Amino acid sequence: MKEVAISEFKAKCLDLLDQVQKTRKPLRITRHGKPVAEVVPPTSTAPPDWMGSMKESIEILGDIISPANEEGDWEALRD
Repeated sequence: MKEVAISEFKAKCLDLLDQVQKTRKPLRITRHGKPVAEVVPPTSTAPPDWMGSMKESIEILGDIISPANEEGDWEALRD
């Protein structure tokens, strides 16, 4: 695991985070030679095909376009 001093991490934070993302290897941050934190890549991401993943698991009942209340009940339409 690569180790980086906290001062270097502060100066190069965004580049080091990009490096962790690209290489998928963790990074240890040290202060005076002692570990204080580890930056690790995310364990999982959302599947790229999430659109439509709930297809056929939901049943629509009734009209989903028209308002749930009558127009006369709307305070904004009252004079």
